[in-house]
Amino acid sequence: MEFINSLCTLAGQHGASDIFLHAERPPQFRINGELVTVGETPISPDDMEAFWYWCGADKEALDFDGSFVSAEGVRFRVNFFRSLFKRGAVLRQIKTEIPALETLGLPAELLTSWVTKSSGLVLIAGPTGSGKSTTVASSLEWLNQNYHRHIVTIEDPVEYLFTPAQCLFTQREVNSDTTTFAEGLRRSLRQSPDVILLGEIRDNASAVTALQAAETGHLVVATLHSSNVLDSLERVSRLFAAGEREGVLQLLSKQLVGILCQKLLPALPDGRTLAVEHFENQAVTRKYIAEEKFRDLADFLAKGDNPSNVTFLQSLVAMVRAGRITEATASQAASNPHELQRQLRGISSASVKA
Repeated sequence: MEFINSLCTLAGQHGASDIFLHAERPPQFRINGELVTVGETPISPDDMEAFWYWCGADKEALDFDGSFVSAEGVRFRVNFFRSLFKRGAVLRQIKTEIPALETLGLPAELLTSWVTKSSGLVLIAGPTGSGKSTTVASSLEWLNQNYHRHIVTIEDPVEYLFTPAQCLFTQREVNSDTTTFAEGLRRSLRQSPDVILLGEIRDNASAVTALQAAETGHLVVATLHSSNVLDSLERVSRLFAAGEREGVLQLLSKQLVGILCQKLLPALPDGRTLAVEHFENQAVTRKYIAEEKFRDLADFLAKGDNPSNVTFLQSLVAMVRAGRITEATASQAASNPHELQRQLRGISSASVKA
């Protein structure tokens, strides 16, 4: 374990977000989104086997989610797997230092207004590694510093450890403290929560339970793997059979507070920065959701006449003009690079979205 501990220390010194271990290959770090090979010495199968057992993975396991605490007391979540019959693992640090919401490049005022609501559903969306967990943690930490709430989290695994200030935290990990997201969510309703963090909406059971929790007077904050607002709504809709969707969308239209989607992009002069798309569910948008008119909703958001509603296209244009990212980076991130170029040159087209 001395070798694993030394890697964890080195990863912390270089600000690595992930550590990649494959038997018979040198270790790699992810630093600012890029893979970096660490030395030339491959990891021995014996070291990988020892690490596998240390974290509680069964000898015959093909996949296993576990955790590891380094000699310095730093906690990591670990995903163990096999690749071409050889053992491997990916480690990600579980952070205790939660960045201030105002430092992340997010619409802080909008998010704080959402998390102070007494009930409803807030969705934070984006691809893997886009910083969703950090956004959620920073929002809840702001709540922790400013309001008295009981916050129950259901995560797989726990990403950030909260230190109670004004809020009481009950943090539960799937497989360790509860069996599934849906079951943990159902049980949490008996724990007198004010706010429930659902680490991820994965299936129709967790989606419908989250909506029912919101309907019964709780604020539910959940993450979703989706690329933008339109994709988020379609993804939730597709969790249900056609015969179930009408009722679910009626409930979603009433309980959804808003959706914030994010992407991490290379920043100028270095590092990474967030591009965001968000909308607040009000008035006419409730009708679009209930009637599954998601394209109409996307067109409505693209008009850009409400600061609570911002598309990725608008966000990318603003970031280029502010010198935060290059045009090339914006073009790669935009789903419609041609429209991005039109917008940067002052030619608007409200009906086309990034």
